[in-house]
Amino acid sequence: MAEPTAPPGNPAPSRGGGLAIAAAIVAFGFLGSRVLGILRTTVIAWRFGSGPELDAYNVAFRVPDLIFQVLAGATLGSAFIPVFTRLYRRESEARAWELASSILNLVTLATACLCALAFVLAPVIVPLTAPGLEPAVEEQAVSLTRLMLLSPLLFSMSGIVTGILNARQRFFLPALAPMLYNVSIIFGAAVLAKPWGIEGLATGVVLGAAAHLAVQMPGLARERMAYRFVLDWKDSAVREVGRLMGPRVVGLAAAQLNFVIGTYFASKMGAGAISALMYAWTISSLPLALFGMAVSTAVFPRLAEQAADGDYDALAHTVSAGLRMILFLTVPAAIGLLFLRDPATTLLLQWGEFTPHDAAVVAATLAFYCGGIIPQAAIEIHSRGFYALGDTRTPVGLALVAMGFNLVLSALLWERFGLEGLAFAFAAAAWIEWASLYYLYLRRTGAPGAEDLGAFARFATCGAAMALFLALSTWWYEPGDRTDSAIVAVAGSVAGAAFYAGMASMLRLPEPGSLAARFSRSVPRDE
Repeated sequence: MAEPTAPPGNPAPSRGGGLAIAAAIVAFGFLGSRVLGILRTTVIAWRFGSGPELDAYNVAFRVPDLIFQVLAGATLGSAFIPVFTRLYRRESEARAWELASSILNLVTLATACLCALAFVLAPVIVPLTAPGLEPAVEEQAVSLTRLMLLSPLLFSMSGIVTGILNARQRFFLPALAPMLYNVSIIFGAAVLAKPWGIEGLATGVVLGAAAHLAVQMPGLARERMAYRFVLDWKDSAVREVGRLMGPRVVGLAAAQLNFVIGTYFASKMGAGAISALMYAWTISSLPLALFGMAVSTAVFPRLAEQAADGDYDALAHTVSAGLRMILFLTVPAAIGLLFLRDPATTLLLQWGEFTPHDAAVVAATLAFYCGGIIPQAAIEIHSRGFYALGDTRTPVGLALVAMGFNLVLSALLWERFGLEGLAFAFAAAAWIEWASLYYLYLRRTGAPGAEDLGAFARFATCGAAMALFLALSTWWYEPGDRTDSAIVAVAGSVAGAAFYAGMASMLRLPEPGSLAARFSRSVPRDE
């Protein structure tokens, strides 16, 4: 794909070698982070199983995560990157760095205020989000919430640094940061939890947030960021970021409230239910992060440049190419995880304190979460298409609709179907959100959707054949034995991927050749 032309005197910041290279770096980061995330989950399962102590940790994690997501998360992509990119390309570096300094300082200050408020109100917030907890578990959740409120303060700074580096098309250090975050949590679970219990795990979260920030600081030095201690909220560019992030705050809050909804109803199902729900979500999020988020994150700075240059045809082409790549990779991942959920859960989680019964509950829940992997991955790219155009309201409105649907469906299903009902509600809401988002994106941009839908139909055909292959080749498997689980999980993943690739080759899909050609190029250094 051709690079967009920069205005005279402002060279394009894209020095990363193109979309495929950027996506490869980001995918490396997401893959490393998610592999370590799975290892983190395995170590936590080994140490704590699926009991009330871990329920307290999972409830406590929600409030700090919500604070980070609705502030730094809101500015990171949809609001900050397009404005920063435009200033850098059309005005001057000094003007762009002035904006970055103001946003960094304002977001950090706002996060600090919210963290202080949440610290005081923790005894009120925890019972509201998880009313079914036993009193001792509730008290522990309050204590852990207060401890982990240090993490969003660190993440607020780190998130803006990530946005700056991504806007400058620097992906390596931001890709490395989540890996160090997971390593720190593993350290907390494996080492600190031995003397300190669940507080050791929470301490690992705080240490991970600090590492997430520290590893990216050399990137700012390399870019020669001209930092200033300024809080210029009257600046027109700062106000534009605020205007763009306003709806996005609501949208990210809605996305996080989906997890609160699950926690709320799961807390009424007895000890271990919250942890089982989180285990299932963590496993299902691997393909979402590796493909949907990785490709979309790599694409977004390109979309921001194309929107800044007014090249909307190129923008539509980039979104379409990103969608096809996401779907080509996500369809087999979702199907493979669905059919291999029992051996995968046994292999990953059934260690130490984690029992075969716990594994069976997580696997059953995971089956329904798998149904939402494809739409969640596709939402990532289409949302960013709107953000690049300066439209945050449309994705946010649909996120609110989806959250409402998830709430209603969860309330109807949880008593009869338990955790499986909550996972189904989440997945169904994701399909409604993506279908609506894609339809409105086509109407907004006039992009041709027939080719995308035709590609999706071909991917679905390959996926259906892969599903039949996996069903026939794993019929003999009985959950429980770890050796059999390892064989089926690993061999099934490799054989299923090979079968899918073979079907794609038979149908002469261009994606396998495109992947092979693009990722065989040498990857330049992230200078």
